[in-house]
Amino acid sequence: MNLEKDRDLNDLKIIGSEEWCVFDQLGIPAIKARVDSGAKTSSIQATNIKVYNKGGVDWVKFDVNPIQENRSINIECEAKLVDRRSVKSSLGISEERLVVKTPVTIGDTTFDIELTLANRDTMEFRMLLGREALNQRYMVNPAQSYSLQPFSDSDIAEKYKSFIKEKTGLKIALLASNPNLYSNQRLMEAANARGHEIVFLNVEHVYMKLDANSPEIRYRGGNVLNEFDAIIPRIKPAVTFYGCALIRQFNNLGVYCLNSAEAITQSRDKLFASQLFSKNDIHIPTTGFAKSPMDTKDLIRMVNGAPLIIKLLESTQGKGVVLAETNKAAESVINAFKSVQTNILVQEFIKEANGQDIRCFVINGKVVASMQRQAEKGEFRANIHQGGKASVIKITPEEKKLAIKAAKVLNLAVAGVDIIRSNKGPLLLEVNSSPGLEGIEKATGKDIADSMITAIEKKLKFIN
Repeated sequence: MNLEKDRDLNDLKIIGSEEWCVFDQLGIPAIKARVDSGAKTSSIQATNIKVYNKGGVDWVKFDVNPIQENRSINIECEAKLVDRRSVKSSLGISEERLVVKTPVTIGDTTFDIELTLANRDTMEFRMLLGREALNQRYMVNPAQSYSLQPFSDSDIAEKYKSFIKEKTGLKIALLASNPNLYSNQRLMEAANARGHEIVFLNVEHVYMKLDANSPEIRYRGGNVLNEFDAIIPRIKPAVTFYGCALIRQFNNLGVYCLNSAEAITQSRDKLFASQLFSKNDIHIPTTGFAKSPMDTKDLIRMVNGAPLIIKLLESTQGKGVVLAETNKAAESVINAFKSVQTNILVQEFIKEANGQDIRCFVINGKVVASMQRQAEKGEFRANIHQGGKASVIKITPEEKKLAIKAAKVLNLAVAGVDIIRSNKGPLLLEVNSSPGLEGIEKATGKDIADSMITAIEKKLKFIN
């Protein structure tokens, strides 16, 4: 009996801890896979997942970026849908994933494999090879790597040569402060992937010349910036005034700006934005504003008393937002802010929301993605930057209409619209003119950066 088992083991091929996989039917010439016998099913990185019906059978279209940290290579795939499964992620969170079946080639062996379509952007490998694919075929030697198919860098470059687009597109500038932020890196990748030239401009290193005959914008060291087709402004609150002055100057020179200076300015002024929302019949939590400390008690009563929210007029990412749980605490915080000449808003606290809110990402009058954010235990604000958890959500038609209208009222082409569900229906919390991409891309699997670049192309009537 033991001899028979030994013979069976000898028939198994040795596979390393990482291997190259080839998917001819999907059109993927090579993708690195992490071999993981602890995982039951195999999975592959996929975005823009869409189920459709062909001949009475469900199929799936999805995009794969097979090379880690390189979104310029994008492969559109389609395969027959074979299952929907609840899969537990490495974080212990269960989620439903679509399952497709397709042939895979590893070394000189080709066999059918089931793959769950997953968002693996944060993982080291674009693919995971689970034990269902390994059973009766391979024995894992974790000390080896790429033992069955050792492609070199030049092999991979040759295989993907036809996927690399020539740069014949637009010239775009990303006007921001930190090139290493996820959102900024993704926008750079997306523009490159669509064949555009994009450069990062540090907003504080750009300066301008105001002149009736020859106005200019220059960059660190005297370089004249006069060739851009479009600007993507991602201005942090600390440089709103200067950044918006630059955006106006670019606009004066005929450069398209994805969000205008006026739209950004009014979105950053929470009082002015709230007044615009009220004027346009957009429902928000009851909000109060006052100057004199003598009005503090009535201000608190006006928003239905404690608990209540106190906001700095230019707060962002959950900073400068305080929950006062009692009237006495509210008085102390409000008067403390007023004593240092800081303008604040006082807003009713929506208790029934249970620390949840919804972020809708709006681009050119369309909600392209939505996520629900859940506050960390003990926190009242569902902000990703402060430990909140994000998950995909299907919004109601009423919430969709509210998000689109809020962005339109502020004249924002790109906006992150935050909505809270209350007993009175959906209420608008605020609108962000430089919404982050990381949380919503990872929660929904949608390529928001690509949608932003596409919006620029449509505006400029660019045909690739």
